[in-house]
Amino acid sequence: MNAIPQPVAERYHPRVAADLTVKVLMNGRAYPARAKDLSMAGLYLLGDYQEAEKVTVAIPLPGREMVSICRVARRHPDGVGLEFDSIDWEDMFALARYMHPRLPADS
Repeated sequence: MNAIPQPVAERYHPRVAADLTVKVLMNGRAYPARAKDLSMAGLYLLGDYQEAEKVTVAIPLPGREMVSICRVARRHPDGVGLEFDSIDWEDMFALARYMHPRLPADS
C-alpha cells in the first residue's frame, strides 16, 4: 500500500529567531535554557526535555517576565517544541511587542 502524501500545514503563528536565555522552572528551582525561536503560540526549547509532558518557562520580555506552563507538542533530538497552555492579555501584548519588529517583512 502506498501512503498518500499529506499537505504540509502552514504555521498559523510565524516564528522569529530568538536565541533567548529563558528559565525552566522545575522541582522548585529555575534552570537557564536556550529558546531557539519564539511565536505567539509557543517556543522551541533546546535541551533534553524528552520525558516531559509539560514545562513551565519564564521568558524575559522588555518590561516584564512572562511565565507560562507549556505543553510539549513536538520532540526533536536537540530539543522540544512547546505550546503555551494559556497566556494572559498583558503577556500576549508584551510578546507581540517583542516579536513585531523581528518578523520578516512578508509576514
